[in-house]
Amino acid sequence: MSNNASKNAERAVVTFTLLYLLIASLFSWRLHNWEFVFYVFVVLIIGLLVMNIHRKVQFSTGILWCLSIWGLIHMLGGLISIPETWPHDGEHLVLYSFWLIPDYLKYDHIIHGYGFGVGTWACWQALAPIVVGTKEYISEIILAVLAANGLGALNEIIEFFATLVIPSTNVGGYVNTGWDLVSNLVGSLAAALIIWFGKPIEIDLTKRS
Repeated sequence: MSNNASKNAERAVVTFTLLYLLIASLFSWRLHNWEFVFYVFVVLIIGLLVMNIHRKVQFSTGILWCLSIWGLIHMLGGLISIPETWPHDGEHLVLYSFWLIPDYLKYDHIIHGYGFGVGTWACWQALAPIVVGTKEYISEIILAVLAANGLGALNEIIEFFATLVIPSTNVGGYVNTGWDLVSNLVGSLAAALIIWFGKPIEIDLTKRS
C-alpha cells in the first residue's frame, strides 16, 4: 500500500473510532452509565497508545480496523439493552450479560476471545523486527501470546479499579474474571494458530498493509 493510501486508511480508522466514542459518550452520559463514561476514556487512552506504537512499528491496516472494531463492540456490549426474557447473567440487562449458550457462553466471552486474539496479532506484528530475515517464528508467536495475555491481565486490573471508584458496575466477580482470562487465552491461541499456519516465508517490514 502506498504511503498516501496508508495515511488515508489510518485517518479513516481514527475518524470511525472517534465517532463511535463520541456517540458512546453521549449515550453513557444520558443513561448515567458512569462505568462506560470511564471506559470511553480508557479506550481513548489505549487508542492514543496504539497510534503511538503504530508510528514506530507500522501495524497493518487490518490490525488497526480490528482494534477499532474491538472498541466498538465493547461499547455496544455495555450500552445496548436486551429484553428481560433473554438469558442473562446478573442484574444488568445489556449485551455483556447475554448468554449466547446459557451457562456456557456469554457475549462477554466472545469479546474477550476476539479482542485478545487481535491483541496477539498486534503483538506479533510489533515483534516482527526481532525475527526479520529468519524462518523461525515459534518464539515470536509464544512471546506474542504471553504479551497479549499480559494485556488481558492489565484489562482485569482496570476493571477492578472501576469497581472501586464506581458504585455499581457490571464487571462481575472472581469467577467472571477467571472466565475472562480463559477467553483471552483461547482467543490468543486461536490467533497463534492462524499466524503459524498462515505465516509468510519472509517478513517484509515495508509491506505490512
